[in-house]
Amino acid sequence: MRDVQNEVDYRNLEIDKVGVKNLRYPIVLLDKYNDQQHTIATINMSVNLPHRFRGTHMSRFIEVLNRHRREIDIHRMGDIMKEMKKVLNAESAHLELEFPYFIEKQAPVSGAKSLMEYKVKIIGSLNDKITMTMGVSVPVITLCPCSKEISEYGAHNQRGEIYVLLRFKGFLWIEDVVAMVENCGSAKIYSLLKREDEKYITERSYENPNFVEDVVRNVADKFNKNENITWYQVDVVSFESIHNHDAYASIVKN
Repeated sequence: MRDVQNEVDYRNLEIDKVGVKNLRYPIVLLDKYNDQQHTIATINMSVNLPHRFRGTHMSRFIEVLNRHRREIDIHRMGDIMKEMKKVLNAESAHLELEFPYFIEKQAPVSGAKSLMEYKVKIIGSLNDKITMTMGVSVPVITLCPCSKEISEYGAHNQRGEIYVLLRFKGFLWIEDVVAMVENCGSAKIYSLLKREDEKYITERSYENPNFVEDVVRNVADKFNKNENITWYQVDVVSFESIHNHDAYASIVKN
C-alpha cells in the first residue's frame, strides 16, 4: 500500500508538535500515605516532525503507550518519551498527564474524614535532556480584608483556587505540595464538615483575611524557601461573591 505519511513534503516547514490528545488511560501513582493510588489520566503525546515528512505515524503513539500500560507512572515518563523519539524518528518528544488525585483529610474540629480531589498535571519534554513540570490545583477560601475593615459586621468571602506549576530537584510528593499551598489562603476547604467545623472555618477565615495578592505572595514565599524547587508559576483566582468578575494574581520565578 502507498505510504502517504512518509511522502516528501515540499513546503519546508517543520512542525513543533504532532501527535494524539485527550486519550484516557489508567495510571498508577505513588501515594505518600497509602503506597499507591490508581487513577485515570487524560494523556497528550507528541513529537516534532521534520519538514521533509508529510505526516507522522499516529498509531505508534498508542503502541508505545500500550507497551507501558502496566507501568505508566510519573517516574517512567522519561522512558516513554525516549521510546517515542526512537520509534517516531523524532528529535523531541512531549508527554502530558492530567488526572484527579485524592487525599484523605480530617475536618478541623470533628475529625470527620473525607476524600478531597485535587487536579494534577505532569508535563514532560525530552530534547537534549528531560524536563519535568508538575501542576497542582488547590481550592481555598479567601476573605476580603477591605470588606472586613469597612463593615460593621461580617466580610465577603468566597472559594478561590491556587494553581501552581513547579520544577524541582529530586522527588516531591503531591501531598506535600498541597499542604504547602492550601495553608496560604484564609482557610482550607474540606469535602465533609460538621456544624462545629463550619463554625471554626467561618471564624478562621474572618481572623485571617487575604486578598489574592496576599495569597499569591504567601505561596511564592514558601516556594522561595524550599531549596528543592527550582522554578515556579503561581496563579490565584478568587471567585468573587459580590462581583460579576473574578480577582486574579500571578507570580513567575524567572
